[in-house]
Amino acid sequence: HEPEPAPLPRPPRANGRPLRCALVLLFVLVTLAAAAPPPRRAVVTLPAMLGADVMDLGDLFLVIDPITPETPQRRLAAFRLPGGEPVWKVPLPAEGRYWGVASAAGMLLVTGHEIGPDRQGTLTVVLDRATGAYRWQQPGSPVQLADGNLLFQSGGENEPVSLRAVDPCCGTLRWQLPTTSDYTIYGGTGRGVERVVVNQVDGPVEVRDATTGAVLARADLRPPGGGPFGSVQVVNDLLLIVGEAPVAVTAYGLDRLDRRWSSTADRIDFVSDCGPVLCLQTRSNGLRAVDPATGRELWSSERWGWVWPVDGRLMATTLSSAGPGAEQLVVLDPPTGRVLAELGRWELAGSDPGGPMIGLRRYPGGGLLVAELDIRAGTVRMLDVLPNASGECHATAGRLLCRLVDGSYGLWQLPD
Repeated sequence: HEPEPAPLPRPPRANGRPLRCALVLLFVLVTLAAAAPPPRRAVVTLPAMLGADVMDLGDLFLVIDPITPETPQRRLAAFRLPGGEPVWKVPLPAEGRYWGVASAAGMLLVTGHEIGPDRQGTLTVVLDRATGAYRWQQPGSPVQLADGNLLFQSGGENEPVSLRAVDPCCGTLRWQLPTTSDYTIYGGTGRGVERVVVNQVDGPVEVRDATTGAVLARADLRPPGGGPFGSVQVVNDLLLIVGEAPVAVTAYGLDRLDRRWSSTADRIDFVSDCGPVLCLQTRSNGLRAVDPATGRELWSSERWGWVWPVDGRLMATTLSSAGPGAEQLVVLDPPTGRVLAELGRWELAGSDPGGPMIGLRRYPGGGLLVAELDIRAGTVRMLDVLPNASGECHATAGRLLCRLVDGSYGLWQLPD
């Protein structure tokens, strides 16, 4: 019996093998990821020719083709959003330069300046929203009333101004007011126009119910000795007269034309709604903020150009940056005028009331840098760089529409 051979020594434990395998696997994954094409930004391209007029109505994208030798009659095309599917395309019945589209009671109101051998003036063509079928047309431009009807104003420029309220379904007349007014002004809320102010050339100011046309208040507000006012404006529940001689701003209650207050001032170009305050823009590029209840001046500044209310704050552009393109934006406290935040230089995209505030900036490598401006917090959040966008952007909830370099439009989904 031979002795058994000594057992072979056990191989050493491969303590480094799992680590080496993991590193090899990671290298393979990184290599594959680098070789794969990068994920592409989701964008819907919407066709439009250079020179076309476009409108975004939330669920519809509308394109009015420009007049060309090949297409002398303008056409309106509708595309479904967000997918961009074509819905309908129809010719517009009158030659002209159309500049606005609104939606009311299942209809589209297409407004422009009619051009023809017989007449020239503002015209509104009404189409069925679902099919584009022609319904009716009337001279003038419309605003929506609080009761759902439409108020048309036509005339002006040496022609008598005519007011008429009509039903959007078929243009049926509800009430009419022929007048030779120097000014016709509207006042209302987010539901639509509720009051109509008629400032007659040589007579009293009238406040009328926009639903019925009935006179609610009438008063002669001309300065002592007669003569015209400087200008008349409606801001919220106030009617404001900016006088030239003497130079003063006088406020009246809109419903009864009762005098509330008067404030002497530098020559004023216009008065604007600044949320809890009234903003008076002077002709010397100064801004005065006054209490709308008393007319008392709260603060003034010569730094700001345009000022408007957003989320309980005031957005303002610096006067030194005023002009086309991007402007320096700041956030102000309305009661004090104190600067709460500086947002930088941005060009604002158009937006619907209550929509997001989107800032745009030309990107050095081409395209647009897009950011969300939070006015309440005073912050800027960078969202994206759109490489093929050239401008003319409009923001709605969750979406941004911009013209592309080739004249068409792109629709991007905004990140949450």
